[in-house]
Amino acid sequence: MKRLALHWQILIGLGLAVLAGWLGGPEGAVLGVPLVEVYGFIGDLFLNALKMLIVPLIASSIIMGMAGMGEEGAVGRLGLRTLVYYLTTSLLAILTGLVLVNLVRPGIVGGRPLGEVIGLEGASADTLARVGERGAGDVVGILLRMVPENVLAAASDNRQMLAVIFFSLLFGYFLTRIAEPGRGTVTSFWQGVLDVMMRITELVMRFAPLGVFGLVAKVVATTGFGAFGPLLRFFFTVLVALLVHAFVTLPILLRVAGGVKNPFTFYRAMAPALLMAFSTSSSSATLPLTMECAEKRAGLPNRVVAFVLPLGATVNMDGTALYECVAAMFIAQAYGLHVGFGVQFTMVLIALLTSIGVAGIPSASLVAITVILAAVGLPMEAVGLILVVDRILDMARTSVNVLSDSCGTAIIAAMEGPAAEHPPVR
Repeated sequence: MKRLALHWQILIGLGLAVLAGWLGGPEGAVLGVPLVEVYGFIGDLFLNALKMLIVPLIASSIIMGMAGMGEEGAVGRLGLRTLVYYLTTSLLAILTGLVLVNLVRPGIVGGRPLGEVIGLEGASADTLARVGERGAGDVVGILLRMVPENVLAAASDNRQMLAVIFFSLLFGYFLTRIAEPGRGTVTSFWQGVLDVMMRITELVMRFAPLGVFGLVAKVVATTGFGAFGPLLRFFFTVLVALLVHAFVTLPILLRVAGGVKNPFTFYRAMAPALLMAFSTSSSSATLPLTMECAEKRAGLPNRVVAFVLPLGATVNMDGTALYECVAAMFIAQAYGLHVGFGVQFTMVLIALLTSIGVAGIPSASLVAITVILAAVGLPMEAVGLILVVDRILDMARTSVNVLSDSCGTAIIAAMEGPAAEHPPVR
């Protein structure tokens, strides 16, 4: 196995996971121990190891990325380009989903709203507890969460990564503004932290195929393949929209704005990270591998990778934004409600804003969907309608999130000029 590239090892793990989950099913057991619990233990252990890396890796990466930029103009230029890319791709993703959901109308079955066909009822208390109690006002709270009252408290909670990123950006920027010997001492410290975290990351990545096996086997064993029922049209609407964004929109941007002659060569370089994102459903947990692929396999400059990817793992959620908008429209159709241009525009705007603040963890977008539903007057408990297929779609949209982050890094690196030791994949 050591002779195989990491992405091949992960693919083998995926294949074995599907086979094991399908054969064992939800009731499978060995020596009286349920296989689902075994899969869950393996997957959770690996996921916890990845999450353990998030805060120190992100903080040290951003601080060193900012410190390595030097001039004030470079920081502002890079930040502006990154922001413009994030907003542009998220908006394109949302519009792609909106067009498809209006064309396919998955919430209408045989001319009748899906709710009438399947006898739609209110969600259970358990469903409400899973998605949390959030309202439309939570969009404003995103800005408040960016500035932490206590940065140490924020660093102890992976759900407050916006605050950690904001503080790290400030710290790294002003690190370049202090005099020696203080600047050199602090810079050396954070460089040491980054080097140590990269070594730990390499260790954890050796167990990636095993972790992927546990995570995917549990999903297959518990959900199976044929549990979608009448939600198949919604499932494929989202899937097709994600594929259009991933294989049409992003490649065009890579070629036009990033100068990448063959975008799919770049995709192959990022394959391990994309497979990891699909398996874990967490862009934050995938971040260490995404950064490694961007630098070592795609040859992108460290100063751009260290700035763009950690920020993108929390802020840039193309697949999530697309999914939120399609899900809200689907629920409106299922309830037989006519959604005009004004309401759809509101959905687009809120999907764009909430995707920025959604944590890079599995199924976090369910919370954001409730914000959209409340804002346009739909019952929030209706989110329970999509939970049957949400887990598998979560895996797909997380891959798109990570792919968009990676493409953005390549595009911004091309705009910044040749700063890498090795030329980027072209």
